[in-house]
Amino acid sequence: MAICLQSSPSIICLHSRSASLPQALCKRFNSRNNIKRNHTSKDSKISFNREAKILDGFGPLRPLDSTMELIDPPGSDSGLQFREKLIYLEKMKVSSIAALERNPLLRSTSINQVKLIEKCLSSMGLTKNDIGRIFSMLPQLLTCDPDKDLYPVFEFLLNEVKIPYEDIRKTIVRCPRLLVSSVRDQLRPAFYFLQRLGFVGPHAVNCQTTLLLVSNVENTLIPKLDYLQSLGFSYRESVKMVLRSPGLFTFSIRNNFEPKVDYFLNEIGGDLEELKRFPQYFSFSLEGKIKPRHRLLVEYNLSLPLADMLKVSDGEFRDLLVEMRLQAVDKKLQ
Repeated sequence: MAICLQSSPSIICLHSRSASLPQALCKRFNSRNNIKRNHTSKDSKISFNREAKILDGFGPLRPLDSTMELIDPPGSDSGLQFREKLIYLEKMKVSSIAALERNPLLRSTSINQVKLIEKCLSSMGLTKNDIGRIFSMLPQLLTCDPDKDLYPVFEFLLNEVKIPYEDIRKTIVRCPRLLVSSVRDQLRPAFYFLQRLGFVGPHAVNCQTTLLLVSNVENTLIPKLDYLQSLGFSYRESVKMVLRSPGLFTFSIRNNFEPKVDYFLNEIGGDLEELKRFPQYFSFSLEGKIKPRHRLLVEYNLSLPLADMLKVSDGEFRDLLVEMRLQAVDKKLQ
């Protein structure tokens, strides 16, 4: 069957018996488009009048007579190649509709270029499923230049950050944004800042903490240190806290730090020394774990250090609660 994208006067005709395209992509150009070809120069060009709307008036594909001529738009994929590219993306579980909406440049990118990008990522240990998820999250990668955009990131991670090759996949899966960050403008400045803070030796940046490299030094990292100091911690104490719990750099001051500090000081009645010893407190859910466990302790007139209250599983906490209640009863009987 011959299937076409039709425009007046230009016609794009697809001859294929393979799987069908997503319905939202099976559209035709509106006949109001005034498209004309300029064949006077060496390279054919397409010019549009002011009111031409390339994406206006799309409708479903219509079968055409098989004798109709195949005319491909100059400067872009042929219809068959375009179809092949979309099917290729769908097989990787990438929504071709969403990808085209978020990255219009994909329309004129060849399928071979997309495959070259996939090959680059797979050479670093990423699986096809990994790559599909990353393309869905960051469709701008589908039109990147591996030599200019991807390999410099991998070289930086391997040679400067010293991430072992076998950990590169975990690094990228954990933080795909690394792939769309500039080594010169973002990754290297953040890395140097973290090193100066003390992220060296046993605290060196690894596959678990490379997500800190995509954080802006001035707008994200430094304000977290400033907030900790505003609570009464010294600069040195604040640095030690983030070295013990690097996740502190990823938490929101308004949505994480402030409500948890308020609950800790006003409801739990804790002191800053305990937070300094256990900065991981901020990584636990306030509503899901901190409040429920603290309220149970209050209900039975019991108390626990933060670490003991939060680090154990729900089952272990219940067992601990029962044991503490029994011990309290024994003391009363003695």
